Amino acid sequence: MKLHHKIVAMFMLSMAFLACKKEEHRLEPVLDKLAISFSVTQDMAADAGGNTVILQNNTPGTLSIWDYGTGTSTRKVDTVKFAFAGDYVIKFSAVTGGLVVKMDSVVVKVTKDNLNYVNDPLWTALSGGVGQEKNWILDTDGIFFSGPLAFYGVNNGWLKEGGAWADGANSTGCYGGDCWTWGPGTADIYPNMMTAGNYGMMTFGLKGTAAYKAVKPMENNITQNGSYYLNVAAKTLTINNASILRGYKPAKNGITGVSNWTTYKVLSLDENSMQLGVIRDRDVDGEGPAMLVYNFITTAFKESYVPPVTGPDEGFDPTFKAGELLNMLTGTTSGRLWKLDATGNPVDWIGKGKGWTKSHADSRDWGWNNSWDAVASGSWILFDRVGGQKYTRNQNGVVTTGTFTINEATNEVTLNGNFLIQNPGNFMSPAKNTFKVVKAFPGKVETKGIWFGTDYNAEKDEWFAFHYVL
Repeated sequence: MKLHHKIVAMFMLSMAFLACKKEEHRLEPVLDKLAISFSVTQDMAADAGGNTVILQNNTPGTLSIWDYGTGTSTRKVDTVKFAFAGDYVIKFSAVTGGLVVKMDSVVVKVTKDNLNYVNDPLWTALSGGVGQEKNWILDTDGIFFSGPLAFYGVNNGWLKEGGAWADGANSTGCYGGDCWTWGPGTADIYPNMMTAGNYGMMTFGLKGTAAYKAVKPMENNITQNGSYYLNVAAKTLTINNASILRGYKPAKNGITGVSNWTTYKVLSLDENSMQLGVIRDRDVDGEGPAMLVYNFITTAFKESYVPPVTGPDEGFDPTFKAGELLNMLTGTTSGRLWKLDATGNPVDWIGKGKGWTKSHADSRDWGWNNSWDAVASGSWILFDRVGGQKYTRNQNGVVTTGTFTINEATNEVTLNGNFLIQNPGNFMSPAKNTFKVVKAFPGKVETKGIWFGTDYNAEKDEWFAFHYVL
């Protein structure tokens, strides 16, 4: 939806609300163009080249819509600073009487460059600096990030500062009540998010102007050319007449739910990496508002990248000596008491031997939530071998007992007649009485705990697992 459409919609909604009151109110008449006054003034004292331009709507009772080429504004009075010499077209429209009245454009001539307006480390990180350009691609291989696309709450923002998370963890970048993250990973793990392929390249340049270009093989092989503006203070990026690399799977990654592909939140930006967020403001499959965060790396970083030699996570698919798993579960004959690692890293999806959650915050709200915190705080399970292999489960004060068996060939544990700690009605709640020891750490159980896999997806070679600690 265009900016002026949004403003008209908000204006008409307020008028409809007023019309519902007992007293009758009518819309003010639409002003003629001749009755609308606005000014575009170059502040020559601030810049001898006229780089600083003051925009002012002088008509009471109207709403402003400014389009100054490098960005847009709805302020009554605003100040724009152009870094480069050139002719800039200023477009102004006024919302009056519920309609948008477009005024004649004004052309301002900037005669000198003022590179102080783009001489900031973030401008340099984005473009390479004045006289340079820089190429960016989506991190489809998970070289720097977990993958090319992630989902965030609408109040997440610049990650290098900001308030603490609502749950009290030490993460930053939270600026309101809706803060969470979910990074599904690369296409080979989650192909329904962004299919594997060449998404193309986007270029940010500062050669005489702030020029943007994007080549998009995954979007019907189109090429886009436009301009951009980086608001360092607000941590936003505006791209005019183009959009970022975003793929072409609207039903899967929420593209159809995004109204504004012009202005982006900058969540992080440095020499090699960048995260840009766009708000999904329209309902998609009943999932509600969210921020789609696209993860980028520079082409230079990818070309110089040497992948580390890595294997599965430590402790994955452990090999036990005879009786070793039983000893790990029960310790001495009097038993060991286990609880969910609620304040640490309680759940994980372990795909092809590698997990992706590292902390409580990684799984917060989309899976782990307050209801799980409540369950974990008052529940535990005790394994012992007093008179046989037995367990005692305390589920928020409800105590049940029984026996358990171990299949040493498969590292599977079966609770006869019961399940691991439950959260009734939650989709993650274990539904099978047999679970697998997916990750374990002989000799380190006191500090590292144990991972119980409760569900397996053969297609993805992926375990859903709970982390239990002593």
